[in-house]
Amino acid sequence: MKLYAIFVILKSPDGGEAKILKKASDLNNFGFFQRSSVEEFLKFTAKIITERTSAGSRSSVKEQDYMAHVYVRTDNLTGVVVSDQEYSNRVAHTLLNKILDEFTKVVPSNTWNNLNEGEANYNDLPALLSKFQNPKEADALTKLQLDLDETKIILHGTIESILQRGEKLDDLVAKSEDLGIQSKTFYKTAKKTNACCSYM
Repeated sequence: MKLYAIFVILKSPDGGEAKILKKASDLNNFGFFQRSSVEEFLKFTAKIITERTSAGSRSSVKEQDYMAHVYVRTDNLTGVVVSDQEYSNRVAHTLLNKILDEFTKVVPSNTWNNLNEGEANYNDLPALLSKFQNPKEADALTKLQLDLDETKIILHGTIESILQRGEKLDDLVAKSEDLGIQSKTFYKTAKKTNACCSYM
């Protein structure tokens, strides 16, 4: 079980581009030369999922071997956790609750719109990413948050299922300004490699 990244994002209420207020990642499982591309894709995915999830809802989205768990609060503050498929959905959503509650205590909501990307004064994400690598250790925290059990979590088959009608992931990747040329090439190569290994 592995957590790869945590994001705190401000969703634009008018449907514009989401803004990453803070992020932390652990990409040691990837080769040194892959890490920058993987990080760009995690950022890209977190923004897309945030923009496509309605305020006041949660979802867990499967994309290849990964899961992206998202919680968009009614005030548009959003948490995204990217993990492997073995990681517990319940613990991931408990972590999202904890992150957003703590972030709100440290960073006043009236400052969120004025922050530049990544500059929020909240430094607990790396420690939380490390602590929650073992969901069994974090499980004790889930007992304190009984409200999570009442929350509806939508499980999407793939990232494609949350895209709007007529949208294609390949087109979004091609148009994205968040992804460099190397990352786009990495995406195409990975897609071709995975396509040759799938069975009908």
